[in-house]
Amino acid sequence: MHDIRAIRDNPAAFDAALARRGLAPMASDLLAIDEARRAKIHAAETAQAAQNAASKEVGAAKARGDEAEFERLRALVADKKAEVARLNAEAGDEDARLRAALLGIPNSPLPDVPDGADEAGNVEIRRWGTPRAYDFAPKEHYQLSAVQPGMDFETAAKLSGARFVVLRGAVARLHRALAQFMLDLHTTEHGLTETITPVLVRDEAMVGTNQLPKFAEDSYQTTNGWWLIPTSEVTLTNTVAGDILDAAALPIRMTAQTQCFRSEAGSAGKDTAGMLRQHQFEKVEMVSITTPDTSLDEHERMTRCAEAVLERLGLPYRTVVLCTGDMGFGAQKTHDIEVWLPGQDTYREISSVSVCGDFQARRMNARYRPEAGGKPEFVHTLNGSGLAVGRCLIAVLENGQTAEGGVDLPEALWPWLGGKTRITPEGALA
Repeated sequence: MHDIRAIRDNPAAFDAALARRGLAPMASDLLAIDEARRAKIHAAETAQAAQNAASKEVGAAKARGDEAEFERLRALVADKKAEVARLNAEAGDEDARLRAALLGIPNSPLPDVPDGADEAGNVEIRRWGTPRAYDFAPKEHYQLSAVQPGMDFETAAKLSGARFVVLRGAVARLHRALAQFMLDLHTTEHGLTETITPVLVRDEAMVGTNQLPKFAEDSYQTTNGWWLIPTSEVTLTNTVAGDILDAAALPIRMTAQTQCFRSEAGSAGKDTAGMLRQHQFEKVEMVSITTPDTSLDEHERMTRCAEAVLERLGLPYRTVVLCTGDMGFGAQKTHDIEVWLPGQDTYREISSVSVCGDFQARRMNARYRPEAGGKPEFVHTLNGSGLAVGRCLIAVLENGQTAEGGVDLPEALWPWLGGKTRITPEGALA
């Protein structure tokens, strides 16, 4: 959420940032609400002062037997009390209007984020690995004979409908191994603290990480009001909501493997084959809580943590910085990591790593005490996939496929697979 004081101080800069996002100017409308709110607050304070002054004089008028003045002052106190209550209520209404408006406005992009209207404006910053040359036409993951016994879309559709999958046998074991490999790498080498969180949260948590109010249709809500998390960014980030942290405790670096749930609103007709885009999936998430002066370095660090997973698995990838038109609502800057999928003959997104500045912290009221003293300041928050387990499963299957329909598995996973090194064309670990 934006700071109205910053908008008040430099409305032109605020509107310029919105223009980079392809949005119309909003500063004047916000400042009009803010001015109305402040005017009501000032009027309430003035009326409160008049009430207090009259209250002091009531007793004196009574003591000197001036009944007329006593009644006039008592009536004035009552009138001012009612006026203060009315003005405070009106100020509260304006404050709610202002907060609602601010909650619907995306974060401002950092100066080095490239301008662009959509993904065509994204800028590649590096590549790792060389896509393998096949002496046969590579297939997509769900077409491999090794995969078909363990990836059941028909049964999932019977249970839940489209965009669900049942995994069995070797494919299920590989999926589990990937998640365990990622968690162990992040906790033992990258310094993240493994965390287990709920997958059901209150409105406040979804507001804190900017899924609400603007993107309610993208998530699922239960009949008693809880929301199913679209990612554990929601729960991990909100662990510091309302807190005032010591600067010495920062950065806080967390990781969690959770089920994630997304309605995929607006994605009709996209990636309907296979398990690339699902309503329910697993992800190993990374979240960092930092001080403002370290958040950009932390962004680079988190990106490297995600890239390291793919490098250990031998999966070619490229990293791009998203342009202003393709960047998420809460991000100041985002790196997308795209893994090579030979079955599609293209790179596909497997991780987004974003720095959000104090945008989420303001929504959550998450602050820290600077070591040098002074009033508490808002923390900076970052989040990123480390990685999406299902998409990583797809990449391992497609990149390791053999002409016979089997899959050679990355050596990095062998310890998590009981020493098994491949999936046979018949779908068994061997």
